[in-house]
Amino acid sequence: MTKRKVIIMGAAGRDFHNFNVYFRDNENYEVVAFTATQIPNIEGRVYPAELAGKLYPNGIKIYDESELVDLIKTLKADEVVFAYSDVPFEYVMTKASIVNAAGASFRLMGAQETMIKSSKPVVSVLAVRTGCGKSQTSRKIVKLLSEAGKKVVAIRHPMPYGDLVKQKVQRFASYEDLDKYECTIEEREEYEPHIARGGVIYAGVDYEAILRQAEQEADIILWDGGNNDMSFYHSDLTFTVVDPHRPGHELRYYPGNTSLRMADAVIINKIDSATKEGIETVRENVRNVNPNAVIIEAASPITVDKPELITGKRVLVVEDGPTLTHGEMKYGAGTVIAQKLNAKEIVDPRPYTVKSIAETYKKYPNIGILLPAMGYGEQQIKDLEETINRTDCDSVVIGTPIDLGRILKINKPTTRVMYELDEKGENTLESVLRSKGLL
Repeated sequence: MTKRKVIIMGAAGRDFHNFNVYFRDNENYEVVAFTATQIPNIEGRVYPAELAGKLYPNGIKIYDESELVDLIKTLKADEVVFAYSDVPFEYVMTKASIVNAAGASFRLMGAQETMIKSSKPVVSVLAVRTGCGKSQTSRKIVKLLSEAGKKVVAIRHPMPYGDLVKQKVQRFASYEDLDKYECTIEEREEYEPHIARGGVIYAGVDYEAILRQAEQEADIILWDGGNNDMSFYHSDLTFTVVDPHRPGHELRYYPGNTSLRMADAVIINKIDSATKEGIETVRENVRNVNPNAVIIEAASPITVDKPELITGKRVLVVEDGPTLTHGEMKYGAGTVIAQKLNAKEIVDPRPYTVKSIAETYKKYPNIGILLPAMGYGEQQIKDLEETINRTDCDSVVIGTPIDLGRILKINKPTTRVMYELDEKGENTLESVLRSKGLL
């Protein structure tokens, strides 16, 4: 039987997972290339032989997605697997059309082909878009389960932007672990909140190896989903978070709409700051596509440690990077609190940007006057630091989930934004966990 030649389109996450669980030891296929997009500087690498298995002694080269059509033709690919997330339906089908026109089949892999079974109960936290509020939801679930005497270990959707062999299995239990693995700002945003509360979180490249190690110290596994992707594991309970600030997105983005349909419980977050119309639109859409899901309404109240650095001040607002870029949000928690506390002005950082930060604004021109906390490598972290320090403002509002002061030397006063999940009404995370016998 002739092997089918496959190209996997990805962004250093779901693409590697699909390969590992389905293609790696599959004699019916030959993966001839990965392509990469969304994340800076991840193309030009090789998925290493140490992780690729016996069928790929030379590893698999990773190309920029812009080369896809030429790759299909020169490598004689039979099919292309689309394996990244947080994109509109039109985007996905445009890619499908490009692939089909180049002569290959286009494939979206489903749950049964890509989910791994755990020996421990799994609770998954998903979302329909980046920036809906998965992080505070995950933290609240860990708190509830821990207070009930359960040992919870979180596993995060992959962000392996460095040495893939070294990142095969990563365990984070201390701030020193973040430095040990040379984590990017995006990684720190996801791992640090768990560490700050005394938790353990895993991530990496090989998610079966990660799961088997995590199972050794866990009563319950928490899948802390990234972007709006499906869980990598078969789940006993799935929560999906939706955002009434972006009503309708829950119906139009891939694979967020899949995550919505898979949910046992749907959390309509940010009801304290969204419009009534946005909340009702989202609620109706949820009921239409997943009528059996429990609906939880929640607020994400925002506080800061030094409000005096906002009121009456000219502030630079630094928000979560992915939320502003491919998440397409026009504002975040830092903006909300700056307006609430009557900042004199939110300063536009664009005249002060340098190098890769300036390039980010060119790629995502709708970011506006906010500064995304981009930091996918050492140079970009330096560029972010320089941009902040060059900006003419009184103080800096840090709206990301991490303490940027740990990795940047900022030459102005800073105040950190904090937010937690606060459910409203009789349906809560606790009541749903209890109904599934997990509490």
